[in-house]
Parts: sequence; C-alpha cells; structure tokens
Amino acid sequence: MNLVRSELLKIRTTNTWWIFALITLPLWALTLLINWLQADALTSNNIGEVTAEQAAQFEAAASPDALSSNLFTTGQFFGLLIVMLLGIIVVTSEFFHQTVTTTFLTSPHRTAVMVAKLVAAGVLALLFWLVTTALNLVAGSAVLNAVGVDSQLGNDAAWRAIGLNLLAYLLWAVFGVGIGVLIRSQIGATVTGILLYLGGSIGAIFVIAILADRWGDWINNLQLLVPSLASSLMVTGADIPGNPPRWAGAAVLIGYAVVTGVVGSLLMRRRDIS
Repeated sequence: MNLVRSELLKIRTTNTWWIFALITLPLWALTLLINWLQADALTSNNIGEVTAEQAAQFEAAASPDALSSNLFTTGQFFGLLIVMLLGIIVVTSEFFHQTVTTTFLTSPHRTAVMVAKLVAAGVLALLFWLVTTALNLVAGSAVLNAVGVDSQLGNDAAWRAIGLNLLAYLLWAVFGVGIGVLIRSQIGATVTGILLYLGGSIGAIFVIAILADRWGDWINNLQLLVPSLASSLMVTGADIPGNPPRWAGAAVLIGYAVVTGVVGSLLMRRRDIS
C-alpha cells in the first residue's frame, strides 16, 4: 500500500491528471452529441432503405437495452485512450524525470513496484470511470426522454454495460502500463499508444468492412482481435445480428490484459534501468 500511495502521490503532485481531465470533458461532450443524434435517428426510423439483415441490426440497436447501454457508456472510446495514456505516464515519467533508480533503490523488489504501478493506474481509471458514468446517468436519461424512451435507470442490461465499461477502463490502464514498460521514452510511448489506438481502430473498421463485403459477414468476427473494438462490443447491451457475442469481447480483452501485465512484469524485473 505504501508503494501504491507513492505512485498516486507522483501523479497527484503533477499537472498530468487534471490536464487529461480537461481533455476528457470536451471529448465526452462531443461523443454525447453523436450518441444523441444516433439515438434520435434510430428511434425515428430515419435510416432510409436497407436490406432485411440491416433492418434487423437497426432494430436491435434501437432496443431500449442497446440505446441505454450506449448512452450510459458515452465517452468510452476517448476515455479508454486517456486511461491508456495515464498508464503509460505512470511508468515513463520515472525514466523521463530520472527517478527510476531512486525508486528501485528504495524498493528493490521490482515485481512489487510493477504491481503498485498497475494498481495506481487502476485507481486513476476507476476515478475517470466514476466521473463519466455519473455524467452519463444524468445526460443519458435526459437524451432517452428526449427521444421518447424511458430513462432505463432500472434496466439490468444497462447496468451490466456500465459494469463492463469499468472492466474496460481497468484493462486499458493495464495496457498503458505495459506499453510504458516496453517503450521507456515518454514521447515515444505516448505517440505509439495513440497511433495504435486510433490508427488500429479506424483502420480495422475500414479493412473489416471491405473484407466483409467481399467474403461475407463472418469477417465481422475479426473485430475481436482489435482491443478497442472488443471494448465497444462489450458494452452494446444487446446482441446485434452479424456481430460476435458480447462476452467474447470481454474474454479477448482480459486475455490481452493478462499477457500485457505478465510481459510488463518480466521486462521490468530483468531490464537494466540505467
């Protein structure tokens, strides 16, 4: 616990956390607007001419379970990116400020230090999740009422999505720590993380869409291999025809996090810190 407190103190006494908090709020507001427009289009059946299969997908997405889950997890895409970056900084700031030697001299058990960094990153992820979820419950209920749907605050599917969203935040904090261990340079790790997250997500969407059009909808199952898409799949709140099951997204993401945490611990134990 002393190590965890030390890691949290390092973050709390710098500008890092509130800078990321200020970045998160406008991105959350932008995502809320997009989700509002999407909910309005789905509930007003303003989707134009579609195939029978597409109609089934839209119908599932317009269900109260899917609408409430989407709105109550608003901001996940950018929120996970921010949490990953915080996880990166938890590690790379030691090398950037050249305090890593002091840290390991004070606590020579490197595995314990790694665990403390993972816990500290998880605490930060929890805080970001709490704030965005509180905002989502208020704003999401208002949007649902605006589009003619009850607030859904008693909807079990929505609360499961909220809980799985917390899991996603925690797992992406682990990814961030793992990237920070792998790439010691703060700038290098941050840029790499952003490129992998945004580039991987956007690129995968286009590639999967092209392949699915050529080879069939079964290609959509490949989205499970992309962590950010697997995270989105976890919190859909309803099974969408043509998409993999939600539990598969959670399982794959947990697997990635376990591998990342183990590899990060092994690298930190064996690497020369000089």
